[in-house]
Amino acid sequence: MSSEALQSCLPLLERQIQAKGMVSIPSALKLWLSRVQPLFIDGKWRPGKTGKTFSTFNPATGEVLSEIALAEREDVTEAVQAARAAYQRGDWSRRSMRERAQVIHRLAELLLQHRPLLAVLESLDTGKPIRESFEGDILRAAHNFTFFAEYAAQEESLCFSNPSDLHFAIREPLGVVALITPWNLPLYLETWKLAPSLMMGNSCVLKPSELTPLTAVYFAELAEAAGVPAGVFNLIQGFGENSAGEFLVSDPGVDAISFTGETGTGRAIMKSASVGPTRVSFELGGKGASVVFADADFNLAVSETARAAFRNQGEICLACPRIFVEHSRYEEFVKTFVAKVQEIVVGDPLDYSTTMGALISPEHWNKVTGYLNRVDAPAKILTGGSRPSHLAHGAYLSPTVITGVGLNHPISREEVFGPVVSIYPFSEESEVCQAVNHTPYGLSASIWTSNMSRAHRIARELHSGLVWINCWFIRDLRVPFGGQKRSGVGREGGKHSLDFFSEWKSICVKMETP
Repeated sequence: MSSEALQSCLPLLERQIQAKGMVSIPSALKLWLSRVQPLFIDGKWRPGKTGKTFSTFNPATGEVLSEIALAEREDVTEAVQAARAAYQRGDWSRRSMRERAQVIHRLAELLLQHRPLLAVLESLDTGKPIRESFEGDILRAAHNFTFFAEYAAQEESLCFSNPSDLHFAIREPLGVVALITPWNLPLYLETWKLAPSLMMGNSCVLKPSELTPLTAVYFAELAEAAGVPAGVFNLIQGFGENSAGEFLVSDPGVDAISFTGETGTGRAIMKSASVGPTRVSFELGGKGASVVFADADFNLAVSETARAAFRNQGEICLACPRIFVEHSRYEEFVKTFVAKVQEIVVGDPLDYSTTMGALISPEHWNKVTGYLNRVDAPAKILTGGSRPSHLAHGAYLSPTVITGVGLNHPISREEVFGPVVSIYPFSEESEVCQAVNHTPYGLSASIWTSNMSRAHRIARELHSGLVWINCWFIRDLRVPFGGQKRSGVGREGGKHSLDFFSEWKSICVKMETP
């Protein structure tokens, strides 16, 4: 589907991005956006059966970016059936791990080659700064494919022998998997699921967020170019309840569901999946915290806790929007932190100097600012809390810092999912552990201290699936990833992803006896 004209704008975009100035949208990309983005089912591009479409908007301007074909129940059923037929046909599911890895590596290469276009599409669709898309998200997406292609091929085989019998175990694909992904890190989280699923030999039906559909469309073109067989990767578009998402997770032809998103949606999917019963993996909400002790590297702690709070407009499940600071350095930390936050440049996502873009939508802007409207004395907004004065249009919100808010306040307990940080003083280890755990979520936390004994002690006390010590957002894809409490069900990453997307089969061979 990609025209030569569209691909020809890659060098221009690369030059603009490398110049670290304003990135303009080439006419070929404008033409691509002006079309209705079709569904991709059984290796074919087509509109939805009803011909209905929906719009995706640029959150920085409020303007329509493109029209997207809406998948209805018949389209979803056709996608699941196409995936099942491809799985049974075996031109992917029966390939060797090495053969599948060759295609997966090719996909990684294509993502890197098309990185400028993908980064622009991602920033247009999400409102995030182009520097984050180009330097972070697209690179991480490509790395997901490279990692799982190599990791799966190197996995140790299971084989045990006795004098009279031999036992070995092999992995087999599940069949058809439904992948439902959120709007905050679209391509990155799509590939986080697609890479292990495809490496295990499954056929996939992807339903991205209706708010950020564009990079999924472009990825489908790359998957086709990389040689993924027809029906192995299918793309449907639509909404959740009473739409494509619900139709997909309730389809009896789906063998597994991997979902990343909001906790309430996870509950609804679990109910729909119970008709199977269908295997599920959920990475849900978070309300992370940073704990800063008096002996921490002060400047590093200030810099990294600000990054952990405001990267991607705070729209990251692993964000740490609560900061607990030991009492003796609390006042100094708050003053320095506020000054650091005021250096953040809020502006056009396609301007490379921008360090914070727009929130995902006006509706989400209203949700986030609704929390700020509930800040009453003695709590105080020290900076931010409103639209930047130089940005009259778009879903922009200044990075916001709050002190004096109680631990039972919704801002302290609920997932605001925006550029809103609350800071609290503490005196005792037991006090701060209880405060960090005083939320329904348990996904991530970071500890800042030069005392490693204390760091390890605190890490074990926090009810969190992931704890960083003197760092944030560093990942090794081999370790288990997931949350405790309402932050998720199951684990992803490394062996855990391979386990979810495959079935083990044990085979016993009776040996000849003399």
